[in-house]
Amino acid sequence: MQTLLTASRSIPDGQGLKQIGELALAFALASLIGLEREWRQKSAGLRTHTLVGFGSALFLLVSKYGFSDVVNGTGVVLDPSRVAAQVVSGLGFIGGGLIFVRRDAVRGLTTAATVWLTAAVGMACGAGLVILALASALAYFITAFGYRSLGARLPRAPDAVFALRVVYEDGRGILREVLATCTEQGFAITRVATQSLEGSIGDRPAVAVTLEVGRHPQRRHAEDLVAAVDEIDGVHEVTTREVEEGGD
Repeated sequence: MQTLLTASRSIPDGQGLKQIGELALAFALASLIGLEREWRQKSAGLRTHTLVGFGSALFLLVSKYGFSDVVNGTGVVLDPSRVAAQVVSGLGFIGGGLIFVRRDAVRGLTTAATVWLTAAVGMACGAGLVILALASALAYFITAFGYRSLGARLPRAPDAVFALRVVYEDGRGILREVLATCTEQGFAITRVATQSLEGSIGDRPAVAVTLEVGRHPQRRHAEDLVAAVDEIDGVHEVTTREVEEGGD
């Protein structure tokens, strides 16, 4: 009996069902966030977000309970918040690796911010702040799904641009027709970049051109231009994307 009592005293605090429950909650919430990123096929998906959230919760628990055998009865004073602060700083390296620049567009900021938020949710779980963790996860899904449709409905700035990518058959003068169509529709072209593609369309080589197109002064939608370009004979594919800082 004495041996069992001695062994129980040697096990540090913070390894009970409560802490396991906090880890489980962090695992579940981080997995939910990761599922949304995986569904959108982002570079950091289910596994990344799950491990970040779960690991952050574990770091928080280690910070809270891992040094109890050093502090108790020795006069040593530790600051548990220092470990949490290092988690926040360390996530900057992961976030930095997710952000890259292509021409004038910054990509990956939303994914990096999501990883950062997932770490915060995991830390809240590890700190026992269950309500805050649940509310933060809910706020993320409101942002991920609700704000996407809200942003699409907001009026764009007059000087904003979007990228129009057109795949077409080479050697038929289609690029000239595409440029003429953009001008006829009232859109201003600010940059043109062409790229030869592997394969062919019919018996001709395939070429892709990316146009940076200024917004229409009368606020016509990009879909109108896509529909007009798509009607050109020899055009195989037409897609658009926003050109702005802070893209996914």
